[in-house]
Amino acid sequence: MIPKETITISDIARMADVSISTVSRVLRGTTNVSESKYNAVLAAVAELDYQPNIFARGLASGQSMAVGVLTQNFGSPFFDAIMQGVVRGLQGTSYFPVFADGQWQLEMEREAIQRMLQRKIDGLIILGGFLEAEELYQLADQIPILVVARQIADFRETCLCVDNVEASYKATRHLIELGHRRIAHISGRPDQPNAIDRKQGYLQALAEAGIDPISALIVEGNFRRSSGVLAIDKLLSSGVSFSAIFAANDQMAFGARLGLYRRGIRVPEEVSLVGFDDETAAAYMIPPLTTIRQPAVELGLEAARLILGRLTGQQLSPSQL
Repeated sequence: MIPKETITISDIARMADVSISTVSRVLRGTTNVSESKYNAVLAAVAELDYQPNIFARGLASGQSMAVGVLTQNFGSPFFDAIMQGVVRGLQGTSYFPVFADGQWQLEMEREAIQRMLQRKIDGLIILGGFLEAEELYQLADQIPILVVARQIADFRETCLCVDNVEASYKATRHLIELGHRRIAHISGRPDQPNAIDRKQGYLQALAEAGIDPISALIVEGNFRRSSGVLAIDKLLSSGVSFSAIFAANDQMAFGARLGLYRRGIRVPEEVSLVGFDDETAAAYMIPPLTTIRQPAVELGLEAARLILGRLTGQQLSPSQL
């Protein structure tokens, strides 16, 4: 038996009694071959337990067969669900994902992207983030890219996300239709694009209903649960009354729910609470959290489909999510 570490496509070709080019075509899936030759190659691959040298293949083809995925927070249920979708979307293809974390910091984001580029990734999927359109254009000149869960005005053809302004408008409008007039908002970071858009939707719904916004009822968070707890402390200490809260994501809504519970304030009997993202855990709160749905796994699947299309020269349009 040939040592496993020295097996080559030449060995497969000899065992299958086909040409080396036929083995290469079967392994790459690039050209049709006869069924008998195809089965013979697969049988030889299985018999020899062949493991392709991806690094060598990359040198030969000029491709690494890797797709970089930049998240903003490993452990975030929303971003992790998108990454799960990307993984599923790449399964069964020649490409595999390489992950990095920007940690909600622009410089960390830039560094992570640079390190992935140095490793010769073939495509890049960016989840959220802070890069401006100009930097994204420069990246797009080097490599196929896709931005997920963020809308950029000058880069719309490369973005995949929900309409944050419209969704937040509807969330706030829902509370207004329930009869609430004093609606607090726990926003995300003021420099984060999605946070800006969601605050805009909140203010738009208030303006349309003739409700003047109260600055004390708008509390800045950071998309983490702890900031939701702290937001409740700040709201209650302000002395300004409120009957409803729209949190810019579910994580902060979970924190707000805990903060209200600690103060003996019942949801929804005394304060209505709405989140954003529709994380799985939202359904297991008592009572279940009312929230705007972001189809995270579907976003990841669609991102994988679109980046694969760009890597193979196809002009694919986003599906309706």
